[in-house]
Amino acid sequence: MKKITIILSELKNHSPFTLFGAFTGIICMLLFKNVGPETNHRLFQVFHPSHVVLSAMVTASLFMLHRNKTTFFTILIIGYIGAIGVATVSDCVLPFFGESILGVAIPVHHHLHEEAEPENQLEQTETNAPDSEHEGPKIHLGFIEDWYIVNPAALLGILIAYFLPRTKFPHAGHVLISTWASSFHVLMNTQCELTLPILSGILVVLFIAVWLPCCFSDIVFPLLFVKTGGDSSHVHHH
Repeated sequence: MKKITIILSELKNHSPFTLFGAFTGIICMLLFKNVGPETNHRLFQVFHPSHVVLSAMVTASLFMLHRNKTTFFTILIIGYIGAIGVATVSDCVLPFFGESILGVAIPVHHHLHEEAEPENQLEQTETNAPDSEHEGPKIHLGFIEDWYIVNPAALLGILIAYFLPRTKFPHAGHVLISTWASSFHVLMNTQCELTLPILSGILVVLFIAVWLPCCFSDIVFPLLFVKTGGDSSHVHHH
């Protein structure tokens, strides 16, 4: 019961900064909305692996410091699952569901056909009918589609933790990196105008996508290692 009370209190205390981070994600989207999906993908390839490295370092360090006798293989498995799991849910899965609900990946009808010649409309309809490109948002799983970057990033974080275990990292940095990764995942799929209602919906998506996974990683997960009656303070800096 004491741990649950601490967790609820920490979630409440960290919500204001997480909301601020979500606003910075909206700013990123407005700044980069016209650069194209390829550039947004490259930016996602910067922030998502960075998030994975940080998560791997924290997860592996916590496991090592609270498990005296363990093998490197066990640390590797725990660190990889913890890092990839949290980062994928935060940066890919939850943004994908947000994109699906908001419908931002469904192009406006006139954008698809405004340049089509009347005599070619029938041919284009037949050609593009089975094309799934515009059917809706597509989830971009970094550890699969960008495996050559994301998986080595997880391994790097685990190795750093193995040789120099540390558990105190700025929660603020974790939130911002995760927010920007989630923002560029949304932006990769966005094909509609970023109107005020759409931006408001994306703000909510970013808040949820970062608040729950990152707080679980920085707060809930460390408490799983702490015995009842021990020091239940969380391990990151404010």
